[in-house]
Formats: sequence, C-alpha cells, structure tokens
Amino acid sequence: MSRSKAKFFVGALIHHHLFDYRGVIFDVDPQFQGSAAWYAQMARSRPPRDEPWYHVLVHDAMHTTYVAEQNLDADATGAPIRHPLLEEFFDGFEDGRYCTRRRAN
Repeated sequence: MSRSKAKFFVGALIHHHLFDYRGVIFDVDPQFQGSAAWYAQMARSRPPRDEPWYHVLVHDAMHTTYVAEQNLDADATGAPIRHPLLEEFFDGFEDGRYCTRRRAN
C-alpha cells in the first residue's frame, strides 16, 4: 500500500544512513519514477517503489542522487551543504533549511 505523504520536503537537509552522506532535497517524487533497469542496478537494498523518492544534492560532491525515503534521516547537524548547483534551486539558507528559488513567471 502506498503512502501519499512524504516525510521530507524540498530544502530539507538529510543524512543517508547506509552511505553516510549529507545533502539537501531539491525534488520529491511520490513514488519511484526511474526505469526498471536503473532500479535493478542501483537500488540494491530493494527499497519500496510505491513510497516517496528524493532527488538530492550531495554535500561536497558534484553529483546528485535519487534516494528512497527509507534510507534517509533528518540531518542532525543543521549545517549548510556545499554543492555547485545550490543556487540553481535555492535562494538561501535559514533556520537549518534551504529556501526554494522563487519563479519569475
């Protein structure tokens, strides 16, 4: 059975408890949106496809990642992250979270 409500939101700081990295969420899918081939190769722990998945900017890295909710915890540090794409998605950092960029159109 699918849960419709995501635990995390765009701008939230997270910690991946399997791979021990921090990041910030820049998009949320209510359920897995990748291909079956990607899931078979990359999602080795076989997380549920019918629960939320998150697009994450990884701290101190150049890449993004796609992560199942079950592998994430809220980041306890509350510290900002460093990523070259931060300004593409966020205007600033306040109260332990990133503020989403306002659309001009």
